[in-house]
Amino acid sequence: MATMPNSPDWSLACIHCNQRIHQQLLPFNSSSIIKSKSFLFLSFLSSTSRLLVSTTSSCCKSPILEDASSHSPPVAELELKLKDFQLPKTAKIEDSNGLICTMFKDPKNHQLGFEYYQKAKELPEFRPQSTTIKHLVRYLIRSKSWDSIWSLCEDFEKFRVFPDSSTCCKLISSCIRARKFKLVNKIIDGLKSGEDTEGLVVLAFETAMRGYNKLHMYSSTIVMYEDMKSAGILLDPGCYCQIMEAYMKTGNNDKVVALFQEFEKKVDWTPFLPQIYRILCESLGKSGRAFEALEFFRDMTKKGFPEDSSFYSSLICSFANIKDVEMAEELMIEAEGKKMLKDQATFLKLILMYIEQGMMEKTLDVAAVMKRMNVNVSDCIFCAIVNGYSKKRGLNHTIKVYEDLILEGCEPGQVTYASIINVYCRLGLHSKAEEVFSEMEQKGIYKCVVAYSSIIAMYGKTGRIRDAMRLVAKMKERGCSPNVWIYNTLLDMHGKVINLRQVEKIWKEMKRRKVLPDKDLNAERIQLDGRLYRSSLNALRDAGMQAQAKWLLQSFEGKINLFNRK
Repeated sequence: MATMPNSPDWSLACIHCNQRIHQQLLPFNSSSIIKSKSFLFLSFLSSTSRLLVSTTSSCCKSPILEDASSHSPPVAELELKLKDFQLPKTAKIEDSNGLICTMFKDPKNHQLGFEYYQKAKELPEFRPQSTTIKHLVRYLIRSKSWDSIWSLCEDFEKFRVFPDSSTCCKLISSCIRARKFKLVNKIIDGLKSGEDTEGLVVLAFETAMRGYNKLHMYSSTIVMYEDMKSAGILLDPGCYCQIMEAYMKTGNNDKVVALFQEFEKKVDWTPFLPQIYRILCESLGKSGRAFEALEFFRDMTKKGFPEDSSFYSSLICSFANIKDVEMAEELMIEAEGKKMLKDQATFLKLILMYIEQGMMEKTLDVAAVMKRMNVNVSDCIFCAIVNGYSKKRGLNHTIKVYEDLILEGCEPGQVTYASIINVYCRLGLHSKAEEVFSEMEQKGIYKCVVAYSSIIAMYGKTGRIRDAMRLVAKMKERGCSPNVWIYNTLLDMHGKVINLRQVEKIWKEMKRRKVLPDKDLNAERIQLDGRLYRSSLNALRDAGMQAQAKWLLQSFEGKINLFNRK
């Protein structure tokens, strides 16, 4: 008979059908075990990390155990199902938790470990340990077994055993990412039912609010905050940080200030303090209280808290919004000196401020600052400068600024190319427009409808119908569909030369592609050019397409620019 260890109680090991158990056992006769009327026991021995197989049948020799560090003998296959066994009422509780944790050390045995936990719960005195809960939570999250997680949350309340702080955060964050919001509430409600879990409850609320903020579900964060208040749970600095951000994003800036004042009375220092100051300053800036934001920022730096580029970005944008050019420039110079000016959105805000104030040369100074700070002049910023000069200084100045910025190393993108091509076309510099358009294509930008529209309109004005049609065909091959402006240009070109066949073909294509000029123009609040309107109308009438001409007349009745009609 096999030698039994000192402990009188044993945890029954239940082996799932077709599940291979990779343990360090010498070969034995499995058929004799199955035939015998004995029970199979596995005892978790934490001191030796060994598994012992014991039977009462005399026909089976006592197996010899080997240490895990020895060589691996052949793996035994036991065709025994978990459901065929009943846990003995005398099973040792500590061994049950230990065996579950051991099973979770091998990924192949995770499902077996979970099933063993389900069986172990039947023991009258079984109580899962924190380590057991940790393994179960991680396994169920990976397997996305949300129903099982719900059941596990009920076990928290039943056994009054809760996950540790890191496991709790991981569980709540995973549920929010999976949009299991009811499960989040279930977890928090379970934690609130425990004793001495106040710190864990606050951490759970903070984790949930942070997750909701990441999903831009700010109203859900506010609901969490209201739940904390109604339950009498005090906020920690992390909770203040999350709820202040939620109120800032929803535009309730007064509430942000009130929460900061409440927070300031309770907490002298916390690692969250710079982030809380940033939220406060940004909130004040958005509400037009830029000088108050600056005052809080100066107060923060006097207290020795670290500053970063986000503060300067927020403050500069705040003063740019209220058109305080002097303060915006002062902060820009200060931030550049500290190398804390890196946000392209901040540079764009400054450029738009200068354009609105008519200070066009200042926009080039901003581009120079970006170069000194090794910040790329984006296509959006490049285009803003080009369009600003076009509106404020005229087309010739625009071309010069564009070429100067190119010499400074700025790289135009699709939007800038479309804008400058339009400028060249309006000035009648057709060869230059084609040159820039070709450069744009060589860079792989060949789906810009606006650029196509400008070049095709230029061809139409110069009578280059064949070039226009060739370019339309090319853009279609590239998967770029013509817009209403291109179709109007084509109708105008063919109408002038009385090419009725092409007019009819273009009209049918518009109907087939469901291009609705009336809808597009209304969406952009643009009036149809009277000359194009008359040309298209006459072309349709000359082609005998009276129904289409009537539709065009009715669609644009009252929408034609009276000046263009004359």
